[in-house]
Amino acid sequence: MLLCWMKTIKDVFSAYKQDLLTIYDEKEAEAISLLTISEITGLSRAIIKAFPERELSLQHSEKIEDILIQLKTGKPIQYIFGKTEFYGLPFNVNPAVLIPRPETEELVEWALNSLQFEVGSGQLEVGTILDIGTGSGCIAISLKKNLPDFKVSAIDISAEALQTAKENAKLNEVDIEFIEGDILDIAPAFPLHSSSFTFNHSLFTTHYSLIISNPPYVTLRDKTQMHINVTDFEPHTALFVPENDPLIFYNAIADFAVFHLVPNGLLYFEINENYGQQIVELLKSKNFKNIELRKDMSGRDRMVKAEF
Repeated sequence: MLLCWMKTIKDVFSAYKQDLLTIYDEKEAEAISLLTISEITGLSRAIIKAFPERELSLQHSEKIEDILIQLKTGKPIQYIFGKTEFYGLPFNVNPAVLIPRPETEELVEWALNSLQFEVGSGQLEVGTILDIGTGSGCIAISLKKNLPDFKVSAIDISAEALQTAKENAKLNEVDIEFIEGDILDIAPAFPLHSSSFTFNHSLFTTHYSLIISNPPYVTLRDKTQMHINVTDFEPHTALFVPENDPLIFYNAIADFAVFHLVPNGLLYFEINENYGQQIVELLKSKNFKNIELRKDMSGRDRMVKAEF
């Protein structure tokens, strides 16, 4: 038990650093400590940093210790609290959905800026956006919040994920059409039928100004280099792809986009940094134009944009 010495804010930082460095680096451990203290005590981060000798109540100490016990198993802090922030908006999260990450915020920012420019320059009209593999709904909701005149639809294979996404849409007061289905099951060359949808379904009858996706892209080889806080807790269907077909989702989504983007429509992907050039070549082979591979804030190839 840690309560005998986890009495001050400084003690909490010390305990968390000691016990979390096997899972997180020092910067991440400090950020988790700060978030935990702020969430439990209601103190601002500025006060927490300014008054490290401030004593905690027994109740707060017990809650903070319980959270540390969960964190030591690798459980992400976002799942413990059941919430996170993405693109300045609040989101509920749980093990049915991936935890939104900063690089995905960069993808949203890129897509927003490009779409606003294309509409402003007359290259595209205000229309419809499709988010494929929506998960928590973070991409779709962020886009709708910032582009209220656009209709936004979002598809996911997981009914549990879609329920979370619907709750997040309500939380952020946006109207989005959510669709349950598997993009791999859609026959893009013959969109009159599939085992999941009928021809009159909006997914098939709509042409989109923008299609965006952060699909599964982690291979089993990549898995060996990932932390247990991801591999043991986040949903595998949203993460992993076959080792022998790592671009399976990019290929299917690009084929769908060929049939369902408007002229000059935009396609955006978040990608596995190891397959950037291969995805560029895949898009070239399907006659996409103005293809751009972009690095994230860490200098890794993590995003692709293309026009059709």
